[in-house]
Amino acid sequence: MSLINSLKPGGKHGVPSSESRDPIGFLVAGLSKLAQSDLIDTLRLRKSTEQAVFTVTRNGFKTMTTASRTFARAGSRGVDGVRLPAARPRGVFDLTPTEDQQMLVDVVTEFADEVVRPAATEANETCEAPEALLKASLEIGLPILGVPESLGGISEERSAMAGTLVAEALSRGDLGLAVATLAPGSVATALGLWGTDAQQQTYLPAFTGDDVPAAALALNEATVLFDVLSPSTTATRTADGFVLSGVKTLVPRGAQAELFVVGALLDDKPVLFLVESSSTGLSVEADPAMGVRAASLTRLHLDQVTVPADAVLGATDGTTYVECVRLSRLAWCALAIGTGQAVLDYVTPYVKQRQAFGEPIAHRQSVAFMVADIAIELQAMRLVTYKAAARAAAGKNFTREVALARKICADKGMRIGLDGVQLLGGHGFVKEHPVERWYRDLRAIGIMEGSVLV
Repeated sequence: MSLINSLKPGGKHGVPSSESRDPIGFLVAGLSKLAQSDLIDTLRLRKSTEQAVFTVTRNGFKTMTTASRTFARAGSRGVDGVRLPAARPRGVFDLTPTEDQQMLVDVVTEFADEVVRPAATEANETCEAPEALLKASLEIGLPILGVPESLGGISEERSAMAGTLVAEALSRGDLGLAVATLAPGSVATALGLWGTDAQQQTYLPAFTGDDVPAAALALNEATVLFDVLSPSTTATRTADGFVLSGVKTLVPRGAQAELFVVGALLDDKPVLFLVESSSTGLSVEADPAMGVRAASLTRLHLDQVTVPADAVLGATDGTTYVECVRLSRLAWCALAIGTGQAVLDYVTPYVKQRQAFGEPIAHRQSVAFMVADIAIELQAMRLVTYKAAARAAAGKNFTREVALARKICADKGMRIGLDGVQLLGGHGFVKEHPVERWYRDLRAIGIMEGSVLV
């Protein structure tokens, strides 16, 4: 019996009771609700004419941002918010997932296989994630994976390792759709990590409710030799707060987003700011790229945008911003691993079945060695990425580990995409096979900053 069909829901909104509630229980219950709602069948039958096509594919657009939601200010100002404790140490470094983590991987992997993968081709063409898929991702609890349980989330400790596993599993279905579904939860996680009590009480209830807002981290900029740690976007102090000016690029689902975490330079230090979509001077322009197209990438224009003094997220000395960059790079490493695994899973049976000169091309050493290299490189990518994630979850310094992970996943991830296309020969160049899309998506690993974090 399928895992999805065997799941049983719990209490309100499919959440297990407080006696049995845990991250896995929440996701399992949510996925059961998904299975019963016929979303999977609806998604597979969805036609392009039934979607609101994202107009960037032809003419692009420029519009004011979504401003339908008003976030009511709440909580105690100047008081630190809830912070998750570090993950419990497991002794000797071990890459084997815990029982709960493995259950999480199994659930999300099946969601990726049965919901994400079938929607990927059309989402890539339209530059938009299907609404049914986005709603399904909410029902299995993705936006609140990194939110403390006391604030309505499902985390009892820092979730960098669980987030890494989820990102990897989702991107095996499609990297672009993984970014689209993970972006709101990344903002919620950032609020859980660095938000004040007032910020958490103001914004997190929206993410833990039934009507979860689209949201995104906006760190990338379209400047020559862009250095994420030295953004061109600036923040200027005023009597009442700050004024932000600059342009951010490759922002996922920016046209629908109601809340942004924007990186800007304040007093020569990079700082994170919470910017609501209703802010005057904020506008969005389509920014389609060669890859990650299903994430509806946009360009965010900040023209003298005024934000209040309490819009600063975390510290103003640059430490919060740097940690955000590192956790974001960790997420992108996980996305590279998942997409690379999709390539390996696709090319392995292909080279065994494809005949040339009377025998499978897998019998050629050059082909066999190339497939073996992909498997070896993927294992190396996992080793370094999981170690960085484990240290981040334990509250330890992971600067060196995430730098190594970023380097190997950017270099080897792009190489895996290229080799996947090469192994399919002429078939690798045509859209009949998904490898060309994975190749384009993997090119983003060394370029994209922000958008998602774990």
